[in-house]
Amino acid sequence: MLEGILIGLGTAFSITNILMVIGGCLIGTFIGMLPGLGPMSIISIMIPVAISLGDPSAALILLAGVYYGAIFGGSTSSILINAPGVASTVASSFDGYPLARSGKAGKALTVAAISSFMGGTIGAILLMVFAPALASVALLFHSAEYFALMVVGLSAIAAFAGSGQVGKALMMTLLGLIMATVGEGALFNLPRFTGGIQDLQSGFGFITLAMAMFAMPEAIFLVLDPSRSGGDDGKSQEIKDLRINREEAKSIAPVIGRQSVQGFLIGVLPGAGATIASFLGYAVERNIAPKDEQEQFGKGSIKGLAAPESANNAACTGSFVPLLTLGIPGSGTTAILLGALIALNVSPGPRLMIDNPSIFWAVIISMYLGNLILLILNLPLIPYIAKVLAVPRNYLIPFILFFTLMGAYIGQNNATELLLLTGMGVIATILRFADYPLAPALIGFILGSMLEDNFARSMQLADGIGFILDRPMTLGLLVLAIILVILPSYRARRARARAEGVADGD
Repeated sequence: MLEGILIGLGTAFSITNILMVIGGCLIGTFIGMLPGLGPMSIISIMIPVAISLGDPSAALILLAGVYYGAIFGGSTSSILINAPGVASTVASSFDGYPLARSGKAGKALTVAAISSFMGGTIGAILLMVFAPALASVALLFHSAEYFALMVVGLSAIAAFAGSGQVGKALMMTLLGLIMATVGEGALFNLPRFTGGIQDLQSGFGFITLAMAMFAMPEAIFLVLDPSRSGGDDGKSQEIKDLRINREEAKSIAPVIGRQSVQGFLIGVLPGAGATIASFLGYAVERNIAPKDEQEQFGKGSIKGLAAPESANNAACTGSFVPLLTLGIPGSGTTAILLGALIALNVSPGPRLMIDNPSIFWAVIISMYLGNLILLILNLPLIPYIAKVLAVPRNYLIPFILFFTLMGAYIGQNNATELLLLTGMGVIATILRFADYPLAPALIGFILGSMLEDNFARSMQLADGIGFILDRPMTLGLLVLAIILVILPSYRARRARARAEGVADGD
């Protein structure tokens, strides 16, 4: 291992590869800031450029830089204009956008940058130390375990509901699961619930749904309530409060540590990825937070922003474990990276570390270097990026609508998506007026298709539902899901009983 690290250092710190890291991080960050253009799109565009380099190490370092650069930059549009263009940054908008609206856009971007850096760095260190061992753990997970993992993700839905809104959150989750069934099913390749519309055969697009639930209602709310935009008065032109103080640093440090490790472990599992890591990270931190801090989640909690940012960046790094050690893509983005490796005549798998140690270790070393470069690039730019919120309302609304429409169209390259976006955006606005939380619907939609696919596969392999009892890990995860459902209710009941006891004592 030590010999491999030395080889990796020599390869990663060559002039060419340092330029590849810087170039990949810059491209990824700026593309990640644009809603609708996620890492998959830009990596697909960059593959011909990477292959033309001829050097597999340089090519993979460039593409990896684009990948985690896009995740790093993807939180910017979520925080500033509530338009998450990438699934893994949806959870960042829950507290990032309220922070930005309360005049703390600079602080929110600083917390996001530091959390992303620490998540990516801790992930890179864990990848370097545990990659070979974790590869064997990842092999233990099959369809049944992935089904149970999706159930755990859905069971944490109460964390995304406000006080007294668990029932509404459950209804919105069911709505998301229903929307996930539109299109071809997991068991039969036949269209369902499409109403004869051919464009719906592949289902609703995530970008369209995300824009309809977050960005479109925000633009409508800006029209209806001018006070939501501070750009029309002079005070909001000042971008202040960029730094986090010692108390805030102390409060988010354990959150970053926990969620970097948890996010990395989730990223290691093929098919799990940064999206589930960010949602679970947010849910876990809210559930273990003291009662007074729980109330702040969803209203501008820096812990609520640090948790998903740390988790999704660590998960991105973790997704390279199955890719490099097993040749199994852990997400759609790493599937594209796998195609790039094969095109470069490199066979990822158990022998990559032995046959091509320079590629394996150079990519890992470059990840740490890339995260450092991203922090150095982004921190000085925060005051300028945050000025987006100082744009007057008359310009900000068309700006949001333009990127919303462009993101939805580019996501599917289909004009029907614009009609769906408009219709869903109106419905989402009405639901927001009725005080229904929209995040659970999007989580249900994202996890729904993966839940159905893995459940159907498990049923086929086990010839029935008996796989739940036959596989101890599956049963254990489902028990954990039940605990996550019961625990918030139990804690609320205890708090109520304690409050009644105090009242009786008086």
